[in-house]
Amino acid sequence: MRDVKITFLGLGVMGYPMAGHLQKSGYGVTVYNRTTAKAEQWTSEYGGDYAQTPAEAAKYADIVFACVGNDDDIKAITLGPDGAFSTMKKGAIFVDHTTASATVARQLDAAAQERGLHFLDAPVSGGQAGAEKGRLTIMIGGEEAIFQKIDPILQSYAQKTKFLGPAGSGQLTKMVNQICIAGLVQALSEGIHFATAAGLDPMAVVEVISKGAAQSWQMENRHQTMIEGQFDFGFAVDWMRKDLDIVLAEASNNGANLPVTALVNEFYKEIQAAGGNRFDTSSLITRLKK
Repeated sequence: MRDVKITFLGLGVMGYPMAGHLQKSGYGVTVYNRTTAKAEQWTSEYGGDYAQTPAEAAKYADIVFACVGNDDDIKAITLGPDGAFSTMKKGAIFVDHTTASATVARQLDAAAQERGLHFLDAPVSGGQAGAEKGRLTIMIGGEEAIFQKIDPILQSYAQKTKFLGPAGSGQLTKMVNQICIAGLVQALSEGIHFATAAGLDPMAVVEVISKGAAQSWQMENRHQTMIEGQFDFGFAVDWMRKDLDIVLAEASNNGANLPVTALVNEFYKEIQAAGGNRFDTSSLITRLKK
């Protein structure tokens, strides 16, 4: 598999280290980024090559990975005038790590099939730290045989991969992930706020309850910075809002009732209105400290 030609489109806080792990694992990687300076920086750090357009980057690739911002971004780099689908060779595989809608995943799957390509929607969880450490969880939709073919390559930056069904299934599973995170962060915010109001040491409280049934990744990794009021890192509120809007739009289609998710989405709107667009999602606690 080290002989396969790989392209990675999108060198943001997630894509940059993910592409780096592929290069360090022995795969020859060609990268593309909308800002060429970032692509030049990546090749200076890791080696490999960079291209000026997605089409150029994907021309000779066996597998094209992408991690960009939203539905419009992924459509632009695949179906746009200089999109990867215009030059990818028949039988090549496109793996989309973007957190996007299930609708766009199905559209791209259909477009890929028309061109003799394969498509997997493969959103990730684990944040920037998970990407840098190569410890991401990847949720995959598409053709199971294609997933099995590329799974050894995904291990370059994954701690867990799971095939979940036809195109769109990966994105739907990522929506479940974001629903659970939204509720957990709000509950943790209220718990820390309550402990402080009750005159308890919130650090001591979390130390003990994190060893019981209340334990979560959010509690383990965000309680200290929440207590200290530090939010200038992590997964930005703007991105969580984007994800929750996707969730709620999908829920309106499938009839799911998500009252807590809808409420937390409104809370994040308040954070944005107060200027916290780039704050970590744990900044929900700031609403309570008034």
